[in-house]
Amino acid sequence: MTDPTVDKDFASTRFWPDWPILIWMILITLLIGMLSGFGSAEIISIYNGGWGYAAGEFALILLPSFVIAAAIDRQKIEIHPAISVGLAPVVGAGMICPDTAYAALSPMVRRKKLSLAFGAYAGFKLLFPAGPLIIATSLGVADARLLAYCILIFIPVWCAGLVYSWVIEGWLTPNQTEAKLQKAPTSLVMLWPFALLATLLVLGAAFDLRFNAWIDFATNPKGALLITAAAALSMVDRRDRRACIDSGVRRTGSLLLIIGAASAFSAFITTVIPVNEVFSPQNGAIALISLFSMTALFKLLQGSSMSTFAAAGPVAVPIVAASEVSPMAAVIAICLGSFVAILPNDSFYWLVRKSALANETEFNAITILAGGAVIQATVGLSILLGFYMFNLI
Repeated sequence: MTDPTVDKDFASTRFWPDWPILIWMILITLLIGMLSGFGSAEIISIYNGGWGYAAGEFALILLPSFVIAAAIDRQKIEIHPAISVGLAPVVGAGMICPDTAYAALSPMVRRKKLSLAFGAYAGFKLLFPAGPLIIATSLGVADARLLAYCILIFIPVWCAGLVYSWVIEGWLTPNQTEAKLQKAPTSLVMLWPFALLATLLVLGAAFDLRFNAWIDFATNPKGALLITAAAALSMVDRRDRRACIDSGVRRTGSLLLIIGAASAFSAFITTVIPVNEVFSPQNGAIALISLFSMTALFKLLQGSSMSTFAAAGPVAVPIVAASEVSPMAAVIAICLGSFVAILPNDSFYWLVRKSALANETEFNAITILAGGAVIQATVGLSILLGFYMFNLI
């Protein structure tokens, strides 16, 4: 746990100002632009483009998610942590966003927030219809066996994250015990909005509903979230609904500010560094490691997992085409590379950091979240290379 006195004394002896990391990101981003020789108009253009990248999409994801979280929290529902942790990967994949899954499920657990976070992260990266489907579409892979391979690798990766989380959670709160769980049979019934969300997502994935714009939007992850938020609010006393919405707005606003600054920073980095020229076509296991490393570099620079998937796919096409590896193995290698790592330029970092690691120093939070993601990635890559060496994929 953090000792406020130590942090204060440390801050007073530093040579640099004790500013929030948000301010540092903005200043460093502008400095990169000026040192790279960009004109003022170009700097502003790149900054605006980076800041606005997917901002509207994040708003549609985070706002209803935080409203759901506030409404669920008002119900004072306390279920066994294993249920929420078990749901996390499926919800993370189904919502195509680990941020959403964590924001929606975290109010129902107290000590298992890291387990929930790494589960949602792994589900988004390795389960359909999230990471694997996005990358498979980019590479033109349509083999139905990919789903099975992803599940086989997901299980040990998820378990690695759970074991790591249990160790860290025990270290952070060694003297705390789990709160007494509600045994009332109605506790789980109060989670019916999640069943509604799952139903809408399944309908959207299973059927082509574009014949009707209303139904199509309702079964889209963003539309489904808005409907679920309305359903969650219906459970709250009418006098408390505005408070739930206000809570969602405040939490969304602060995160959008950080996400915008991080996205702008990533835009300048990827503009200055020609990442697509770093890797050349390879063969065999070296190709898988190259794809993994290339995606990891994109993730470190981009921060956003969706941005990483969008950028890595086109660059990976020539590597996959020139190599002897299975396209399915290439898809999984890219997905595993995107695990590296959960850092401050990733919106997921701030979501988990403010909730699960609020009392930790920035250094500790970065070490804990990045370390867990790297462990998951390493376990997954080791298994993938084992499958490849024994001609199982």
